[in-house]
This record gives sequence, C-alpha cells and structure tokens, in this order.
Amino acid sequence: MTGVRAVVTGATSGLGAAMADALLAAGAVVAIASRPTQRLEEAVGRWRATGLAATPLPVDVRDPASVEAAAESAFQLLGGVDLLVNNAGIGMRTVNPRFLKEPIPFFEVHPKGFADVISTNLTGYFLVARAFAPRLIAQGSGRIVNISINHETMRRRGFVPYGPSRAGAESLSLSWRRISAPTASP
Repeated sequence: MTGVRAVVTGATSGLGAAMADALLAAGAVVAIASRPTQRLEEAVGRWRATGLAATPLPVDVRDPASVEAAAESAFQLLGGVDLLVNNAGIGMRTVNPRFLKEPIPFFEVHPKGFADVISTNLTGYFLVARAFAPRLIAQGSGRIVNISINHETMRRRGFVPYGPSRAGAESLSLSWRRISAPTASP
C-alpha cells in the first residue's frame, strides 16, 4: 500500500486504531482522524515513534464545520486522499453501561443518549462522506469505506440506538453505491 493516502475516522482506539495500524504497517500514509484531544496526539506520537507515516487530523464528526475543515486539511496535508474509512462511532456503553448484562427496553433510553449515538454513528458518516466525496470526484479517484456491524447486532435486544445507527449507516452505504455506480445491482 505504499503511496496510498488514507483517512481513518475514530482511529485512536478500537477498530479504527487497528485499521490505521494495518494501513500504516502496509506502507500507507494515514491521517488519524479523531476529536482534537491529547489522545489523538498520543496515538499519532506512538505511530511516528516507530517510523510510520501517521498524521493527526482533528475532527468532530458531529460538527459540519469541523468535518469540512478536516476534509480540506486532509487533501492539503496528504496531497489528495485515496481511501476514506468512515469508522468513528460510540457504542452502547454511553447509553447503558450494563448493556450486555442488563439490557434496557428502547423506551428507557434517554433521548440525549439516543441523539448522541445517532449523531456520531449515522449523521457523522453522512457528514464525513459529504465533505470528502466531491473532492474524491474532483481528483478522479478514491474510495469511501463505511464500517458497519453484523445484522444480528443491528437487531439485538437492548441495542437501541446502537444497532439502528449502524443499520442506517449500512443503508447509506447501499444508497451511495447506487448513486456513484447507477448501473450496479443492489
């Protein structure tokens, strides 16, 4: 993957960090996109300390202005983007810390918790892709990969709003594919 310029959102922990690590190890230059915190600087510092080409890209995927600034910055810093991995997300622990052992019915989920998960996991995917897609089209190439989950988890008892947020992200992915490749089958 030498020469590949990638952006991975939510890249300071979990799957995002694992994907960024794999891309970096394979020779890609990776913009580590995450909220502008000390955690972002520390993650990038660890990769750079081992000689890997990690670049910090501060972004709050819930904020359209932050996302637009990050997209512009990514294209300037990397000289273009070949791959965008839309991965940023928050899980059920933010809504119910005991979600595995003590799932709660959807009507007990606090509206703020519901809104936070949806704005990060679903609206965030939309905002990030919306900012990057025109630039990818203008440069004539590039891929957007939206990270999702299995269908069982989307429908799992006690997984509101996490499951629906990822089901929505999957639906977005399918509809975007049809727009960018109108002759593709579903």
